[in-house]
Amino acid sequence: MRVDSDSFCAERCMPYPVPDITDTLRYDRPTIILHWLTAFLVLFQFAMGETWKWPAKPVHHLMVVAHLTAGILLTVIMAFRIVWRLTKGRHLSDLLRPVDRVCALGAEYALYGLLLAEILLGYLWRWGAGQTMSFFGLLIPSPFARFPAETVTWFHTLHEWNAWLIMGLATGHGAAALFHQFVLKDKVLGRMLPQCSLPRQ
Repeated sequence: MRVDSDSFCAERCMPYPVPDITDTLRYDRPTIILHWLTAFLVLFQFAMGETWKWPAKPVHHLMVVAHLTAGILLTVIMAFRIVWRLTKGRHLSDLLRPVDRVCALGAEYALYGLLLAEILLGYLWRWGAGQTMSFFGLLIPSPFARFPAETVTWFHTLHEWNAWLIMGLATGHGAAALFHQFVLKDKVLGRMLPQCSLPRQ
């Protein structure tokens, strides 16, 4: 049986399809959900903390309660996120270039550390001043005695400065993702997006 040499060569010489790195390195669904919940709460917390001094007292009080409630939610989410990350959560693939991997992990661990520090400072500032935490109106009293005023002020200052560090690093993290997505076009942003939100190829 004769084989058409031209068609045979065309089939043999046709390159194999390049696998989409987005699917290869995509995070699992719980990791994606926890990531975007964390991002939303961080933005919400920063906006509340920077603007709650502007309104009158009734609105100011509601903003403070919202900030405290979101802080407790963020505590739970971060705890669950760390446990998931250390157990079943998907890690970065070895397909990443070493430089990209170091930068990604460095930014991730730095954000984790700053967020945990911010949460701890928030509790110490609130409880150290002798005030209660509030979770949707449910008051949670301080488990320890009131701190000296100088210590409370110190925690407050650290809490504010650390919030700006988080926002600066998170902004750089987001800008890097957009740069990869729209300039380098390596679909890096798609790794943290739900499957249904991606355009079909």
